[in-house]
Amino acid sequence: MSKHWKPAKTIVQLNAGARPAAGREARPSRIRRDPVQLHPNVPAKPQRPVNYRERELFFGIVGIVIFGTLIALGIIAISIFTVFRSDPAADARAAQFSQCYNAQGSNCVLDGDTILVGGQQVAIAGIEAPRILEAGCPVERARGADSATRLAEILNSGPVTVSVPFRDQTGRVVRKVAVKGRDVAAKMIDEDMAHEAGSGLQWCH
Repeated sequence: MSKHWKPAKTIVQLNAGARPAAGREARPSRIRRDPVQLHPNVPAKPQRPVNYRERELFFGIVGIVIFGTLIALGIIAISIFTVFRSDPAADARAAQFSQCYNAQGSNCVLDGDTILVGGQQVAIAGIEAPRILEAGCPVERARGADSATRLAEILNSGPVTVSVPFRDQTGRVVRKVAVKGRDVAAKMIDEDMAHEAGSGLQWCH
């Protein structure tokens, strides 16, 4: 014969059916009545929302400043390079002087009072030398060749310095030229390779 099985009551059901002891009332669970709080004395910090627009604006300004600084530095470097490359004084110290009719560099002598320095024409202040191409007579042409040869020797005898340009009493744009600190014009006059500017002396007699 089969027998019907009846499950036993669980502990919870047994406790639920039991009556509390006399003088004692059933109280709700402490866990449900007093929930535990974590760090009750530390208030939660409010989080500031990220402003992506301000961040993009900040990095944009920083990028513009850096880019502008790089451009300024580049301009300064190019300017310094250009000034030194076009400065006759710097070019004069860097190379020897030859005669311009067979010159192999940018420094050469045109005649006894005119030279090229770094490719720029420089009229030497204080002197007038005999012409070569525009000579008034054969004597002047011959003396002009001697004057140009002597000027190249003087310029190649030491460090050459060239002043800033200015106008002399005749209105020419000239520069003072010196070798080892000595005025080239004065030396050319002393050696009778040139006359003092404005003297009016002639080379053809």
